[in-house]
Amino acid sequence: MPDGERPSGKGAPCAFFFDRDSTLSYDPGYLHRPEQIELLPGVREAFDDLRRRGCLLFLFTNQSGPARGMFPKEDVIACNRRLAELLGGEGVFTRQYVAWELPDAPEPNYRKPSPRYLNEAVAEFGLDRARCWMVGDRASDLQSGLAAGIGAVRVTTQLDDPRAAEICRLHNLPTIADMRELAAAVGLE
Repeated sequence: MPDGERPSGKGAPCAFFFDRDSTLSYDPGYLHRPEQIELLPGVREAFDDLRRRGCLLFLFTNQSGPARGMFPKEDVIACNRRLAELLGGEGVFTRQYVAWELPDAPEPNYRKPSPRYLNEAVAEFGLDRARCWMVGDRASDLQSGLAAGIGAVRVTTQLDDPRAAEICRLHNLPTIADMRELAAAVGLE
């Protein structure tokens, strides 16, 4: 099967795993106050569309601020709660996965580019990997999706990571500049 092409699965719901900072909301750097959460353009509309289609939506975010002693985990949890409120309410995410480790944490850990959370979600929810996508702005987001054997979509909303662009080129992955393009980019339309 050519790079970037995956078999189509029927029956299982589609599932999207979203990075948080610079993908769903603006990133002021080590975001830790709920009032800092501001959705990027098109995110709410895309979430509403995916929910209407019956897709499962997950949050998968690296958050090393607490491990660095910058703020407590509760601050991240409060930010994620605020994000969910802005996106439609408490149940908008099927599950939230937060990797608390530092970038240089020893393996095994959950921090992207590790596929551990993705693999656990696929098993727990009985997902079809052909109908799952990791959506993010950084190379580590795309690498975690590819390592889990699911699709990956690059978002260029706030950060333009040249390494992510190269991964997209090598693996024929879609790139979007507005989250409202997501369904079409993965062939849901």
